[in-house]
Amino acid sequence: MKPVGTPLPQLLLDARRWFDGALVATLEQAGMAPISPTQAQLFAALDEKGTTVSELARRMGVTRQTAHQAVHSLIGMGLLEQIPDPSSARRRLIRRTGEGAAAHLEAISALTALEEELALRIGRHSVDSLRAALEAPRGDPPTLEIRPVGRPGSGSGSGG
Repeated sequence: MKPVGTPLPQLLLDARRWFDGALVATLEQAGMAPISPTQAQLFAALDEKGTTVSELARRMGVTRQTAHQAVHSLIGMGLLEQIPDPSSARRRLIRRTGEGAAAHLEAISALTALEEELALRIGRHSVDSLRAALEAPRGDPPTLEIRPVGRPGSGSGSGG
């Protein structure tokens, strides 16, 4: 079986970059301080009551250090704050400030508008189908058994 076109993970990454770039540019045009796609992703991963840096890193699929750097830059911008975790004296929670909550609402509005723009470009049915496919349960990631294809020493691809 030969792959057809660009691998799906690359297409998903390209689509994510389209949304990230458009979101950042839209928010900057609206007068918000510039933020990076990682900062925007972190903002979206937060719970209303607060989230630990370790949990943010897990949700984002990044290292704890990357999440920590993004958190502290957003704290410096006045969009996030650290508070004590009521369930553990050793942990701190990260949550949006009042200004951060307003920025989050602007970002949600911008993402809604960007999804509508995408629907104009590729069709409402395509966007709705894409959303339905991505929201469908996939289960745990599988480990599949594959046969080596044309690797040296794999016993395939050489005449004999």
